[in-house]
This record gives sequence, C-alpha cells and structure tokens, in this order.
Amino acid sequence: MSAPSPVPAGSAVTASKSRFWKALGPGLVTGAADDDPSGIATYSQAGALFGFQLAWTLLLTYPLMVVIQAISARLGRTTGKGIAGNLREHYPGWVVLTMVSLLFAANTLNIGADLGAMAASGQLVLPIIPGWIYVVVFALICTLGQVLCDHARYVTILKWLTLSLLAYFAALCVVHVQWLGLLKGLFWPHVAFTREFWLTVVAILGTTISPYLFFWQAAQEVEDAKSPPRDKPLREDPAAGPGALARIELDTSIGMGLSNLVALAILVTSAATLHQAGISEVGSAAQAAEALRPLAGNLAAALFSVGIIGTGLLSIPVLAGSAAYALGEARGWPVGLARKPKEAKAFYGAIAVATLLGAAANVFELNPVKALVWAAVLNGIVAVPVMALLMLVSTSRAIMGTFRVSGRWTVIGWVATAMMGAASTVFVLAMVQPSH
Repeated sequence: MSAPSPVPAGSAVTASKSRFWKALGPGLVTGAADDDPSGIATYSQAGALFGFQLAWTLLLTYPLMVVIQAISARLGRTTGKGIAGNLREHYPGWVVLTMVSLLFAANTLNIGADLGAMAASGQLVLPIIPGWIYVVVFALICTLGQVLCDHARYVTILKWLTLSLLAYFAALCVVHVQWLGLLKGLFWPHVAFTREFWLTVVAILGTTISPYLFFWQAAQEVEDAKSPPRDKPLREDPAAGPGALARIELDTSIGMGLSNLVALAILVTSAATLHQAGISEVGSAAQAAEALRPLAGNLAAALFSVGIIGTGLLSIPVLAGSAAYALGEARGWPVGLARKPKEAKAFYGAIAVATLLGAAANVFELNPVKALVWAAVLNGIVAVPVMALLMLVSTSRAIMGTFRVSGRWTVIGWVATAMMGAASTVFVLAMVQPSH
C-alpha cells in the first residue's frame, strides 16, 4: 500500500486560518457592534475632554465585557433559548415585558442617533446628497438585509463588516501621538472628583456594557446551533460542551478585545488632535470626523467617516435584531433570522418597526445628542436588572445543569453587575441634577 501524500504546508495553514475564521461569530460581531456611531461619539468626547486620562477605563472594562458576554452566549448555547426566552419561563411576565419594552425603546433611540451620524458622515464624504436620503437608504439596507438574506449569508456579511473598524487604526496612524502620555493614561489611573469626569466614566461603562449586546449574542448562539450542521443544546448533548464552551471563550475574548482596541484608537486619536487643539466638546461621531479635518488632514477625517458608516451598517441590525429577539421571546413569537419572513412575521415586523422609527425620528429632526442621552438613561435602567437576572439564571443548576456558571466567572459577573449598578445610579442622579 502506498503511503498517503503529504499535505502541503500552505494548505495546512490555509485550513487552519479557515477554521479560526469559522470559530469567530457571535462574539466577533457583538464586539464590533459595540463600537457603533454613538459609541464612537462617546470615546471621541472622552478623548477630547480628558486627553489620555481615561484610557485606563478600557482596560478595566475588558474582563467584565468578556465574562458577561460569554455568560450570555453560554446561556443560549446550553438551553437553546435566548435571554428573554429563559426569563419568560422562570420569572413573572410583567418583569420580562417591562425590561424588554425599555430595551426596545432604548434601541430605537440608539438606531435613530446612529442613522443620523451615518447620514452626517455620508455628507462629509459626498455632500451633494441630502441627509434624509442617506437616512432612508441606510435604514432600508439594514432592514432588507435581515429580511431577504438567509441567516448564514447575513452572518458572513456582518463578519466582513467588522473589517470597517480597521479605519480607526488607520486614522490613528496618521496623527501624532504622545506615547508616554498614553502609557501613563493606560496604566496609571487618573481620577477627578468632578461631574464631567464621572459622567464620562459612566458613559464609557454604559457604552461598552450594553443590554442589547447580551440579548444579541445569546440569540446568535441559538441561531448558529440551528444552522447546518444542526447542534443540540448542550443540556441535551453534554459531550459537545467542552468544544462549544472553548469556542465561545475564544470568540468572545477576541470580539471584546477588538471592540476595546478600536475604542482606544478612537479615544487616542481624539486626544492627540482635538484635546491638543483645545476642542473639548464633541456632539456626535460626525462632528468628531469633521473636527479632525483641519487638525489631522482630509485622510483622517475620511477614514473616521468611513468607519462611522461601516460600523453603523453593522450595529443597526444588531440593535434592531436584539430588540426583536427579546420582544419575540417575551411574547412567545416564532423568532430567528434562520426563519423565512412568512414564518416569523411579527419578529421581522419588530426589526422593521425599530429601524424605521429610528429613521423617522431623523426625518422629523431628532436631536442626536438628546437621543443618545435618553438611550443611555434607558440602558442604565435596564442593564442592572438584566445582568442580575442573567447571573441568577446562568448559575442555576436547574436551568443550566452541569454547564452552570461558577467560580471566578460568578465573581466577575457579579462585580460587573455591581459596577453597572453604581454607574447607572451616578448617571441617573447626575442627569436629574443641574450642573454648576
């Protein structure tokens, strides 16, 4: 018998890269969606107002993001249901519907602000097109993409859209950075006891740890398990557990790492340009891009604008989709992008309503800054109870079986919940009190 032909080294490397790319999915997309236009505005404002002094917050939030998102994914993969579906089975209906309604409202406001930022960025690149046309076109692209594309193809599109985040690393490369100041900001935390400082810290926490990300990643784990080749929930197929949980940890660690590296690049770019020029107010992501033009040149402004549009095309479907998943599971509807529209009319209707309401708000001259403030307030209200219930469900042996969360994951999860509780309290109190 002849010996088998050796596999060419290049083929082995290609196969390895292919397996690695396939292992990335819900965590990668969720992390990238975290850097939506409203998040870009938050990081730009932080850099403009405080320079490099708040860079440490992005190191702090990384482990908290990884644990909370991985717990969400683990819940979906273990039970075969999303967060709202699990809560519906074990908690009063009014509790679940109240949280889901607040999530839907916050996501809709966020979609409106993101569409406005994308339209403004589009006008920076191609000013001859009116802003309302950009809003309508972007809203239709985001809605029809989810309705018309099959699940596997659409997830692939979202994964490739994560490459738009590279624009912010490119923008960072064309500005002058004081690296010693950046290292100090990263590893020597600066704390100031002022209203503006703590509001900015809370805004960063609320932007990086948002409820819609929990619902989306859990739902996508459920969806992916239903795609060919079909996988059973881990409670029904425990043997698949070690491989599935290892993939979730890898996917989530890389996705959240990319998210915070991009956030850091945006903060540093703004700190190195806007802060150095004495510009401390950034009302939106598009304003940040426009402000970069005279300071860092047309290339930096163009890269910033392209990144805003790319991340918007990624994050708006996640915002609308997570709202639809949560509402659909809470109401007991058939849900899922793997279903045909005629099989899940209410689910796809919720996606369309959330996106089109956001678009309509812009047509009627929505104030993007106020929309982001109210979205942040609603997210702050809903994040803490969602995180607390998520921890209770994920640590329950009755629900999760042998795959329940324990040990350091439980500790970090509850620490993240407590931090968000404190941050949300500070934010809400600061919003209701006049500044001095």
